[in-house]
Amino acid sequence: MSTVPVTPIPARRDTACPFAPPPAYTEAAGTGPVSRAELPDGSPCWLVTGYQEVRTVLSDRRFSADARRPAFPFLTEGRRELIAANPSFLRLDDPEHARLRRMVTGEFLVKRVEGMRPGIQRIVDEALDRMTAGGGPADLVAGFALPVPSLVICLLLGVPYEDREAFQANSRLLLATEAAGEDFARAQKEMLGYLAGLAERKRSEPGEDILSRLAARDDLTVREIAATGVLLLVAGHETTANMIALSTALLLRHPGQAARLSDPAAVPGAVEELLRLLTIVHTGVPRQAVEDVELGGTLIRAGDGVMAMLSTANRDDRLFGAEGHPGADEVDLARDARRHVAFGFGVHQCLGQPLARAELQIALATLFRRLPGLRLAVPQEALEFRADALVYGLKALPVAW
Repeated sequence: MSTVPVTPIPARRDTACPFAPPPAYTEAAGTGPVSRAELPDGSPCWLVTGYQEVRTVLSDRRFSADARRPAFPFLTEGRRELIAANPSFLRLDDPEHARLRRMVTGEFLVKRVEGMRPGIQRIVDEALDRMTAGGGPADLVAGFALPVPSLVICLLLGVPYEDREAFQANSRLLLATEAAGEDFARAQKEMLGYLAGLAERKRSEPGEDILSRLAARDDLTVREIAATGVLLLVAGHETTANMIALSTALLLRHPGQAARLSDPAAVPGAVEELLRLLTIVHTGVPRQAVEDVELGGTLIRAGDGVMAMLSTANRDDRLFGAEGHPGADEVDLARDARRHVAFGFGVHQCLGQPLARAELQIALATLFRRLPGLRLAVPQEALEFRADALVYGLKALPVAW
């Protein structure tokens, strides 16, 4: 008697191919766009791997993002209790989601971000100056990939950069898939308390920053400001930092591809391809069905949990394996990858994507222009990847030049 395969979430990655999704997700995608999966606590959910099906889950109001719903899919019980008690707009549905998101949308508009490019370029140049001052080798994560987006988001939010060690340590705990419940609770409490304290202070001593503008509103509670601040601070530096380091490691394996970054006109498209291929939100985006939905030939019942796998959707050969280009599992910086879902899709898609794109374009182009001899300072197999986090990345990237 045959049994239906059940995919564990999160699944183990293949250390021989660290830039690819876990084999279990790829195998599940090969059987169909929707399949059975199991969360760490044994709870069943649906694994959605097809490109069009993922877009449907992320844009159809029959799938809820509200983390307060009973049986909403979480990787740990501790994460469920604490996030449900203090949800950011990322984990709410409209109209609550729209009300909170609208208050910061203007900060990340493309036109506003374009005006920030000279400032981002200065931050990138200064970080490279500091990293290379000692002559190398150096850890590109600690010396470049992490400081650049951390400085940018601190300036935008109005968070003192000198507090970075504390909020970076807490960010890692908040994003860890296997963090102990008490560690997660402590990190969340410290981050919320820290941002709430900053917001209170900015009500009497405002600056030209996002927290000051939020604190000046009388339609937001301090708790709402703090939850929004935690989301922007954590997402604003961890995601881009990991993308810079992962992209660099991948391009060092493919120097012919890296050469395309020398053409300014090719840089935006190259970054879209890297976003598509690497897809650092690698454990899936959780949703819960609020009605019965037929998806990819499978009936998903109201109340069922769903994990939308951005990584497999972004490697759909039907969309990204166009004639004249290699298959979707290969890197091709000349590929038109603009339809990727690395930033999500629908009303909840990443608010900060214009800023992330600008930072990646400037950081990667500048890095490979200024350090044409950039190379790994350790064997490829010695690199340690952060597979135990909601956002995939590298623990360190030792390089020389």
